[in-house]
Order: sequence, then structure tokens, then C-alpha cells
Amino acid sequence: MKFSIFSDLHHYPGVFMGGTYEDLRLIRDRAVKENCEFVIHAGDLTHGPSLFPDYVKAYHDFPMPVYHCLGNHDTDATPLSETLRAYRMPAGYYYFDRGGYRFVVCDPNYYYLDGEYIHYDMSNYYAHGEARDYMPPEELSWLRETVRSAPGPCVLISHESFERPDGVKNREEVQRIIREANRERPHSVLLSVNGHYHRDHIRILDGVCYWELNSASYDWVNLKHDLYPEELCREYRLLSNTLVYNDPVHAVVTLEGTTVKIEGMESAMFMGFNREDTENPVYDAAGRAVTPRVQSATITLG
Repeated sequence: MKFSIFSDLHHYPGVFMGGTYEDLRLIRDRAVKENCEFVIHAGDLTHGPSLFPDYVKAYHDFPMPVYHCLGNHDTDATPLSETLRAYRMPAGYYYFDRGGYRFVVCDPNYYYLDGEYIHYDMSNYYAHGEARDYMPPEELSWLRETVRSAPGPCVLISHESFERPDGVKNREEVQRIIREANRERPHSVLLSVNGHYHRDHIRILDGVCYWELNSASYDWVNLKHDLYPEELCREYRLLSNTLVYNDPVHAVVTLEGTTVKIEGMESAMFMGFNREDTENPVYDAAGRAVTPRVQSATITLG
């Protein structure tokens, strides 16, 4: 069972430098060469599909099935209902079965306010930083039943993390669901993949591989820098808040039994600049440094 996965392309011409059509083509060509059964992204393909229908179409025109996972930015400039239609998603969370595995696409893109879970929609979440990144109770119930009823091992795919200390606010409830399922039936959940943080990190927790998938495009820095040429910064509005990768780093994953084989790739930082050249901290809130790569690993669980 082989598939291709990437995250955080952030296609937004005039704003970000990465996430180009060429990046998408390189991901497609590798998926074809590796005979991948499908391609999926872990969120933030665009900042609103209504702004970039041709880019979404280019993804949908891949010669194998493609799937979406909602990121926090996918609905920034396009209403949620319209984003779901454009991305051909039955809902924000759903699953599909392939090759004896169940791929469970989760949606933690909710903020909690006055007793209500509210989905990210048209940038409504920006004003609620501390209340962001929740899985609502109905989705947790759905996840429990979806994993229990699966014909084989499950792979969870979400934008925000179920492992990070600064990840999904009720991630411990998700981890509890995973542990209970794996006690009832070993290896009910093998792998949990997330994007969002633009980091490359693997952790084995309670017998499950938690994989933080790097952005395919760049690292975001809160404190602006002046490392890139002025003419480029005029062309890309938020370039001085990013450290760009030269290539769209992503992975091809092979599943066989309880073995997860990740074939990543190495790139380099655009013009050689990294966080050490800026006034930003080298490590993020989880103590993870930026690298322009997706690591390769072969992990047998059990």
C-alpha cells in the first residue's frame, strides 16, 4: 500500500514564494514514478480555493485519486461550505478504505467560545488564539466508531497535532481513543500524521507513530528579516516573514502489515538563509528546529 503525502504548500501568489504549479508538478511526477495509489495533503493547500480554482484543478487532475484535509488557512478567503465543494470533500472529517487500511481524515479546525465549537470560516478564528484547535464532541464520537469499525489498521491525518504539547487542545481525548482501540485490537491505529507547524519530527507514543510532516514550502518567522532582495520582497508580500525551501519537500509512504516506511527528501534553504540568520528563536514551542527536509524512516510497530 503506497501513497504520497505533502502539507502546507500555501499557494498564494503575490504573498508567498512557494506552492507553485511547478511544486505541484514535481509532487505529481514522483507519485506517478513511485506508482502511488493516491495522493493526500495534510492541509493549507491554498488560502481559499475560490481564489485559485485553476490550482485546485491542477491537483484534481493528477492521474490517481487525490484527497484533501482541511488546514486552518484553507477557509481563510472562501466559506467553509464552498471550500468543501471545491475540494470535493463530503465533510470536514471523513474516511476512505484502501489496500486493507483505513485513512481517517480528521478536522480539529474549531475554536471554543461560550460553550460552542465553531468551525474556522472566513478567517473568524484569528481573534481567538487561545481557544483554537479543538475536536468537537461529535467528531470524537465519530472517530471512536470509525476506528473500531475499520477493516484493518488506521492512519489518522489531521492538520493540527494530536501529539504536540501545543497541539490540539483536547488531544488527550484523541490519544485516549487511540489507546482504547489499540487495547481492544492491537494496531487499530498505526500512524497519525499532521502538518501545520512546518517541522519534520517523528515520535513513537503508546505504540503509535506520530509524524509531524514538514511544510512543502517554507518556515514562518514572526519577526521579519531583511535577508532577501528587496525586489523579491516587493513581489511576495510576506516573504520577509518566511524562510523558503528550494524544493517541495514531501514523502512517499509504504504500509506493509505493521511496518511504516517513509521515503522523504532533502532540500536546502533558499539563498542559504535559516533561523540563525534572523532574530527569531531557533526552536519552536515544542523544541523543534526547522530543517528543509522530510526525513526517511522504516518503523515496525508492535
